[in-house]
Parts: sequence; C-alpha cells; structure tokens
Amino acid sequence: MILVLRALGVGDLATGVPALRALRAAYPDRELALAAPAWLGPLVDLVGGVDRLLPTDGLGAPPGPPPPVAVNLHGRGPDSHRMLAGAGRLLAFRCPAAGHPDGPRWRAGEHEVHRWCRLLAWYGIPADPADLALRRPAADRTPTGVTVVHPGSKIPEKRWPAARFAALARTLAERGHRVVVTGSADERELARRVAAGADLPDPAVLAGRTDLGELAALVAHARLVVSGDTGVGHLATAYATPSVLLFGPVPPAEWGPPPDRPRHRVLWGGARDWPGPPGVGSHPTLATLPVDRVLAAVEEAEEAVRVSGAIAA
Repeated sequence: MILVLRALGVGDLATGVPALRALRAAYPDRELALAAPAWLGPLVDLVGGVDRLLPTDGLGAPPGPPPPVAVNLHGRGPDSHRMLAGAGRLLAFRCPAAGHPDGPRWRAGEHEVHRWCRLLAWYGIPADPADLALRRPAADRTPTGVTVVHPGSKIPEKRWPAARFAALARTLAERGHRVVVTGSADERELARRVAAGADLPDPAVLAGRTDLGELAALVAHARLVVSGDTGVGHLATAYATPSVLLFGPVPPAEWGPPPDRPRHRVLWGGARDWPGPPGVGSHPTLATLPVDRVLAAVEEAEEAVRVSGAIAA
C-alpha cells in the first residue's frame, strides 16, 4: 500500500491532484490510500485513482498499520513526518528534527501545486503541475449556468467585505446573471446578508444546502465563479469554469490558478504581512479592491471564453 497524508481542506486536495496522479502512475499495481477528512470523500472520488480514503482529521495517531511506503503531502514536518514514521519508506521534505534527513529542502513562498510536484521529482517520480482537472459530475440535483458568488472563507482575513459582494451580485443580476450564493452551513448568515443586499430571492442562498459533491457539480456546470482565495476557486480551475478570484493577504503566486489560463482572473490586494489581530474580518489589502475592478475582471474572464470558443470553431 502507498499511504498519502493530506489531512486538510478542499483547496489543499485540489492542489495535490497532480501529485496524487503521479503516484498512481508510479505505483500502478499498489493500493493508493489517502489519509484525509471523511467529508472530502465526494471530492476524492472525482480525483480518480485513489483506491481508499482513510478518514483522518489533522495530525495525531497514524490512520492504520505502518505501510511499506508513505508520502507526506501534508507539510514540512516534524509532526506530519512523525505521524508516518513507521513506514518502510517515507517520501517527504527534509526534516532532521523528525529524524528524516532525506528529501529536498522546503521553500517558503513556493506555489502549492509545484511544491508537491517538486517533492516527488526529487524521488524520481515525474508529476505534471498542469494536471489539475477533476472528473465532471452530473448536474442531477444542482442548477446549471448560474453565477456562483462565494463570499466566505474559514479564514476571515481572506473575505472580501460582504457589502461589496452584495453590490457585485446585484450588478451581475441586473446584467442577466442567475446569481446563487454559496458557503458552508456556518456561513449561511453571511450568504443571506449578501443575498439581501443584492435583492436576491431566498432560494438563491445555497449556503449550507449543498454537500461537497453537489458544490462540485454546481461549479462544474456554472457560468462563472467569484470567490476569495478558498476551495471554490480551486474547483473553478479544475473544471475550467470562468472565475474571478480575490486574493489577500496571501499572494496568488502561492495558491492561485495557473497564470496561462485567461478565463481565470486573479485580483490581489497587496502584501501578505499584516500586524493586526487574526480573525477580526477582511484583511486591509482586500479593502483596496473596488467593485468596478471586479466587474471588469468578470468581463475579461467571459471575453476569454468567447475568444477561445471562436478559435476552437
């Protein structure tokens, strides 16, 4: 068995897809098991090639007996390394503190996709950082052709102000977009505030009403996605759904979509450093992004789709 540790969230799983596919190709006859939160199951199914999900929340006890080979796609150690220490062979970044002098050195500021591809390349396993696509689910229980506005994030500093999301949603609706507002169950009140500010009907609020598989289907068949630096943006990249992603304080050079895909537009408010207390609301750099600039990026993303369609024709 090849055990892969990535016990994180949606964006983390999406950025780990090229590495998971590379491991599948490198070990075609071995069982590939992924240690990740159980709620990610619907998305793991869309990756393909993963034989088994081992429900794992964070770092703690190993998710099972020591495997012949373990791969740390979770972090640089030492805790994640120690969690996998019993494996016959560990593929991981160099971490002498965890008794692992092998592997490449960790690079601060490296893009998350390239980080894990570089790790595997050091061990002789080639990975394609452009291999980000997920299997497209059927839209059996979700609307199609909608514009997804996703105002939330588990990190409050990454949220564009709700009032601006509302103003954006209102304008998009006036321009003919069928706008829905998504989010987790904990973000339902935020989604309602955005919808109310945009004069959207209550059925447009889908926050807390979709599971992860339904959210993936919604994004896969959407007209457009507008969100902050969060998992929904990575789903838009995986499905080539036009998107406008609002970054701050973490730069898109670390978590953004590939820069050569014009249907994904990225706006960054500024530098990541901020001396203020965590968890108090939008990072000041996000406040520098006005609604009209986001609307212009929407037009650019949709124009890129029209141009690519004309070229294909």
